[in-house]
Amino acid sequence: MRNYKSAVAAFLFAASSLALPAAAEDDVAAQLMEELSQAETEQAANRLERQVRQEWAKSGSATMDLLLKRGQDALDVDDIDAAMEHLTALTDHAPDFAEGWHSLALVYYRAEMFGPAADALERTLALNPHHFGALRGLGAIFEQVDKPALAYDAYSRVLTLRPHDSDVIDALERLERRVNGQTL
Repeated sequence: MRNYKSAVAAFLFAASSLALPAAAEDDVAAQLMEELSQAETEQAANRLERQVRQEWAKSGSATMDLLLKRGQDALDVDDIDAAMEHLTALTDHAPDFAEGWHSLALVYYRAEMFGPAADALERTLALNPHHFGALRGLGAIFEQVDKPALAYDAYSRVLTLRPHDSDVIDALERLERRVNGQTL
């Protein structure tokens, strides 16, 4: 019985220590997001964005991280079917992992499945309201389906998180020219 109690105590200690890095990662991402929102140059913003994305890509599970990497690698070579397979498996097994949903949304977008892409982006934002990539994606979808006011709103929200995003600034200017004085 004594060995059993020791084993249980060791397991509980190990399990509690495994939870600490996730909280630390959340703190790291939050700090990076704060720095990103205050970045003074686009170069600094790009560096911080890479660091934020690295933090967001950590699921806490080597298996889930592998599914994410395989899905993203497949998407990089335009293998939409393989990417969808890996990322659907990821979101099935880790439904609370925002980056899995974001990556799946990218696959849907590339497949021109805008409804499922928007749904996946909304799930991303429900899990991570600061996900500027998901907001950019929603802006692109709304622009694609001729909803300029919604696109403008999504893009504007990106700039509160990442003020030096030149693509978003260009999109906002494009939308302003497009509506030619109409109320957004």
